[in-house]
Amino acid sequence: MRLTHVTTAELDRLEFHAVHSGEHGRIAARLLDLANRVDAGSEVTRAELFVRAGEQWEIAQEFERARAAYQRAIDDGGPTVVDAHALSAGALLQLDERRQAEAHLERLEAGEPAGLATHIHVAEVLYAHGDLEGAERWATNGARRHVGRTLGPHERDLFLELLRIRFRVRSDLGRAEDDLDLLLDQG
Repeated sequence: MRLTHVTTAELDRLEFHAVHSGEHGRIAARLLDLANRVDAGSEVTRAELFVRAGEQWEIAQEFERARAAYQRAIDDGGPTVVDAHALSAGALLQLDERRQAEAHLERLEAGEPAGLATHIHVAEVLYAHGDLEGAERWATNGARRHVGRTLGPHERDLFLELLRIRFRVRSDLGRAEDDLDLLLDQG
């Protein structure tokens, strides 16, 4: 088996092709193949390739395959943009495996603090599945962790996105504006 180096540009090209061609399953399979052959010095980690394959499987409505790809990312243990436990929970909810999904989210909460992208993903997934209380909790916890920190431009965009999701959830719950909601006005 020949090891390969995967660049962010190559990953972007594959995902761009999937969007324009609709060949999400084929691209997911390609990403899995790359993950199995990626070298240790690759720009894109093996775990991130498993995650990206899972995302393509989800778009293709292949939730069991997505869950399996996310599990491989979890088992790999490498860094990913969105924690694979959060992604796996989303796929499990699509498969109506609520208890298993909750177990992934509990592991995530008990571990190292999750990043903004992970909080956004969990809040959106819980919102989409009707768990408004859980969505608000995840969005609030993520936002509170980052209030007052110096954020770079990308992190600032993610922070504002999380605040917007939180505001939408809180509006649906009929909650009054609070200090975090007011941060949106400062944009």
